[in-house]
Amino acid sequence: MAPLSWRADALAAVMIIIAVYSAGRLAFSLLRHRETEFDADGVHVVMGLAMAGMFLPRLSPLPDRAWEAMFGIGTAWFAWQAIRIRRGHPCAGWRCPHPLPHLVECIAMLYMFLALPGSRAAGSAVGMPMPGMSGAAGGTGNLPALPVVLALFMVGYVVWAADQVTSVARRRNAAATPSLTAGSAGFPRAAAAPGTASARRSSAVHDTASTAGVRGHDSAGRPILAPRLAAGSKIAMSITMGYMLMLMI
Repeated sequence: MAPLSWRADALAAVMIIIAVYSAGRLAFSLLRHRETEFDADGVHVVMGLAMAGMFLPRLSPLPDRAWEAMFGIGTAWFAWQAIRIRRGHPCAGWRCPHPLPHLVECIAMLYMFLALPGSRAAGSAVGMPMPGMSGAAGGTGNLPALPVVLALFMVGYVVWAADQVTSVARRRNAAATPSLTAGSAGFPRAAAAPGTASARRSSAVHDTASTAGVRGHDSAGRPILAPRLAAGSKIAMSITMGYMLMLMI
């Protein structure tokens, strides 16, 4: 395991960076009155610290039972938000409009912590079943297919999220670029009033960002705090979580 210890160190560092960044988003949002997905950023702070502690146990500030309780609460919260959205209730600005990925992440974290004690009892120096320890986790218990399903979900979510981020950027550029539409006689149509064109471009950017799952503006039309950076942190965390789950298979 020694030759691969750098991988645990690197992934733990990435998780700590995401946790610090998410905490900074929350603080900046409160200080500058910029809207952010409060529940998503909050769970990323907790998740980043917990995952770093899984790779390097000395970094974990809390016992396993505390993490299990937190992710149990997170599972209940995002499950409730998913049910509310399913029933047609609009989500408030501080709530994540797409709770399903965070629900699955909380379930995955809860599962990994429940599977972890068997691994630590085996005397491993690394909390998570890192390379050389897969199979020792025995923590898959009576649900051997669950980490496979969760890992596949993470892979699918990463692909979907990356595609949505790039498509929003393309649509944003297209909406911001004025175009001339040819009339029936082959001549350009008269340009719309500047205010109208600007409003349409703003509306187009807002609509494409909202439908793609990367919100660019809040309900009042103000820009959301760094939506693409938030999406990037979600992608990085999902990749790491998928990797951790696959090591447990």
